[in-house]
Amino acid sequence: MKNKLCITVLLFTSTLFSLQAHSSNATKYPIVLVHGLFGFNDIWGIDYFYNIPQTLKRSGAQVYIASVSPANSSEVRGEQLRTYIQAVLAQSGAKKVNIIGHSHGSPTARYVASVSPEMVASVTSIGGVNWGSTFADVLRKTIPTDSALENIASQGFNALATVISGVSGQSLPASSLNAMDSLTTQGSILFNQSYPEGIPSRYCGSTPSKAQNGVHYFSWSGAKPATNVFDISDPVLFITNQTFSEKNDGLVSSCSSHLGQVIKDDYRMNHLDEVNQTFGLVSWFETNPTTLYRKHLDRLQRLGL
Repeated sequence: MKNKLCITVLLFTSTLFSLQAHSSNATKYPIVLVHGLFGFNDIWGIDYFYNIPQTLKRSGAQVYIASVSPANSSEVRGEQLRTYIQAVLAQSGAKKVNIIGHSHGSPTARYVASVSPEMVASVTSIGGVNWGSTFADVLRKTIPTDSALENIASQGFNALATVISGVSGQSLPASSLNAMDSLTTQGSILFNQSYPEGIPSRYCGSTPSKAQNGVHYFSWSGAKPATNVFDISDPVLFITNQTFSEKNDGLVSSCSSHLGQVIKDDYRMNHLDEVNQTFGLVSWFETNPTTLYRKHLDRLQRLGL
């Protein structure tokens, strides 16, 4: 009887410590994940941020995956995200959120933090297109404005965005041309002039994490287009990497990803590794992406966010 009692006490204590450990990394405010171009919430149970929401929830965080257009301008996606966050605040009772945006998710998140800073505690940019993408520049020059090719490409990519939106259970407007224009260097510079918070004063620079609007800004990115021989996306990103003359993750240069406090800009990761895709096939010689997100919870927690 005594042995059974001891075992019960030990199991209870173990469970209690486990629950405490899981909640030890909980942030004050919920986490909102924002996907990039042609991204999605989840498709058939597969998250865009592969296994990352689950990792953050196991660490005690409240996690929401935003619903924004797979393809549209930074401002349109930003307004969609702002509406989504208003719903999150109403549902959770929280006063603010911590936004983590990948790729085009970064300017999308920055828009909300600039327009409604009272709703945002922090913005974290992962491989963010904060100064534009050379690949987007090349693509835009290849497709002449108001040409037949532009019309065909626009219809094709809009159809793709609509399919992605529908399969992931959303119904959001698509404009691939507006998305592409937003991601060019020229489009990004214009965006930065209207929404400058967290942007360094010079290319490849950095700033203190806390901006004048009271929001904290962070960024990290990869700089290795091909990282796993079994990943079918690696050859594609290795090809797109050829459009760059500086270190990059296959779609965004390291310097262009800089926002606020730069944690690191040259992880052995490509653009999809940064969100643990494709299906977790990432470099065996680098910190696992899920670990970076979990460590970032610690960082936000220490700041009281």
